[in-house]
Amino acid sequence: MNGRTVLERFPAGGPRGSWPAEEFAQARRQEGQAAEVVMDLSTDAFLVVVRGVDVGE
Repeated sequence: MNGRTVLERFPAGGPRGSWPAEEFAQARRQEGQAAEVVMDLSTDAFLVVVRGVDVGE
């Protein structure tokens, strides 16, 4: 396992100028989670992840 937990997935083909994954990650950071956005090339989706923690914590 790579030590990351996926919080949410967003399709990469959103409307121009729309950044839902970044907005979701920013909201999680404001809640104190170290959320970041990564691209999953195999599924063409943006993933909001946190490293090294369980979502249930």
